[in-house]
Amino acid sequence: MSELAYKRTNVYEVADEKLMKAIFDYAEGYKTFIDEGKTEREACAYVVEAAKKAGYKPFEFGMKLKAGDKVYYDNRGKNVYLLKIGTADVAKDGVRIIASHIDSPRIDLKQVPLYETDGIAFGKTHYYGGIRKYQWAAIPLALHGTVVLANGEALNVKIGEDEADPVFYISDLLPHLAAKQNAKPLGEAIGGEDLNIWFGNVPYTAAENDKDKTVKENLLKILNEKYGITEADFLSAELSLVPSFKAKDIGFDRALIGAYGHDDRVCSYPAYTALFDEESNEHTVMVILADKEEIGSEGTTGMQCALFTDLIDEIAASFGVTSAAIRAHSMCLSADVNAGYDPNYPEVCEKLNSAYLSHGAGITKFTGARGKSGSNDANAEYVGYLRKLFDENGVIWQTGEMGRVDVGGGGTVAKYIANMNIDTIDIGVPVISMHSPYEVISKADLYENYLAFRAFIK
Repeated sequence: MSELAYKRTNVYEVADEKLMKAIFDYAEGYKTFIDEGKTEREACAYVVEAAKKAGYKPFEFGMKLKAGDKVYYDNRGKNVYLLKIGTADVAKDGVRIIASHIDSPRIDLKQVPLYETDGIAFGKTHYYGGIRKYQWAAIPLALHGTVVLANGEALNVKIGEDEADPVFYISDLLPHLAAKQNAKPLGEAIGGEDLNIWFGNVPYTAAENDKDKTVKENLLKILNEKYGITEADFLSAELSLVPSFKAKDIGFDRALIGAYGHDDRVCSYPAYTALFDEESNEHTVMVILADKEEIGSEGTTGMQCALFTDLIDEIAASFGVTSAAIRAHSMCLSADVNAGYDPNYPEVCEKLNSAYLSHGAGITKFTGARGKSGSNDANAEYVGYLRKLFDENGVIWQTGEMGRVDVGGGGTVAKYIANMNIDTIDIGVPVISMHSPYEVISKADLYENYLAFRAFIK
């Protein structure tokens, strides 16, 4: 192919021994992070501890910021902002923003979840985010979350991750009896109200009366004795079922990683590690690890919350400039994943404009669906700026859309930040089997996103 033509670069084809070692070493830290942070609460806590070790201090509203300050804002334990104040004039240089999210599709317990039928104790659930429901049946699940007791004490729960722990389960039909289910469309084979969690099978035989000799009563006894929980405590709880799988290398060459929650913690990890590792201090940098992206970025911990603009206001007040000036000169990378091209399902992708595994950081100029509906469509000047920046810093990158036109689409936090008059574009790691209980990414793409974020910060 002539030098005038465009061709993607496979990272593994051009990587020397030093780069290969860096790619594989970096992946080990990521695997620890994604195993330890399977919910937004756990990921937030993990990053806050890392921030403290990196010299970041808690931010309080009204605090006057100055060049060299490194602060974090822990928003309700589910969303964290990391802020490093640079030496450049924020009214003219703005803020370099990298915004990712740390929530992932999962299955939540309802507020009144426990019931018994036919000798089995179950938990009622309500799924969170876009899942293919059949994928969550017949796999081991772990229970994560927080229970706030009647006295106000918060109890953190994590059951199903240690080898000695029990796991939880959603049943499916055996093929011998599934003829009627098989005839249904795949999306209707298992309904939302069918995602009931198996919790127990042993009745409370020590009960003094037959009425209480039930499996549910035994379950309540166990919960109370082990965790101090009563049934009413579920009313003030956030408990989620997530896959109990650990992150593992995929394939004989170990080039890929399989794990739950790559979307979008695979972009969150390089975002915050790039901030901590990059020593340059010219630009003011904000890394946002948001909650609720999978359900529209709503609520007090989602990207639509006024907290984002409140923090920009605090920066402006510290330097006696306007928030409008800061926002007008700021730039944002909406660090979110894209659908990786899967050769097993080529019909849903358009090959020229798909993101390929191991071909580097994936820029998505626009998301949305059909006619770019609901999308932030970044302007050519901003794409050109990033193109030059990444090329000059040796970052391997590519572009990609979320499937064929009229087939699908997706959304990110990009449009909410762009609405604040901030140039924004999506960039992230291509993912195979996105939103499934076990997604797959390339170690090379993970590392190239890290390099891209460092170049952007520098």
